[in-house]
Amino acid sequence: MGKKIAILMGSKSDMPLLLSAFDTLKDFGVEFEARILSAHRTPEEAASFAKGAEKKGIKVFICAAGMAAHLAGVIASFTTIPVIGIPIASEPFNGIDSLLSMVQMPPGIPVAVVSAGKAGAQNAALMAISILALSDQDLSIKLKNYREKQKNKVLSADKELSIELESK
Repeated sequence: MGKKIAILMGSKSDMPLLLSAFDTLKDFGVEFEARILSAHRTPEEAASFAKGAEKKGIKVFICAAGMAAHLAGVIASFTTIPVIGIPIASEPFNGIDSLLSMVQMPPGIPVAVVSAGKAGAQNAALMAISILALSDQDLSIKLKNYREKQKNKVLSADKELSIELESK
């Protein structure tokens, strides 16, 4: 299949939050590459990576960053490949700064934004998988099966709750 997803983080400290994205992509059999590139400290390298991504077969970017969180926007400015941003909580604003930075993209340079932190990382991976599934029938089936399992898990918990309440 090749590495179709690039996961970029602004610093190594973002890595623990991205583990759920890595795990989700691995569970679906989607190869990815992960890089540490900073919009502010390595702008030339970030731009070069974004510009060369299409030739490498990258179909979706996932960009995690905290504070000013410009990484997703910088990457989006150099490519038409879809970019999904994950706001990372950081001091002193606990991620609200990152969120606002990502959702305040100017017209014409879109960045999709998911929830912050670990849940956001998993959702970013699932969103990237959804994008790839538009042209990959096997991945589409895996995604539909995943959703069915989620539904069944909730319905099972609901049934267990009803049984527990009836027995009391």
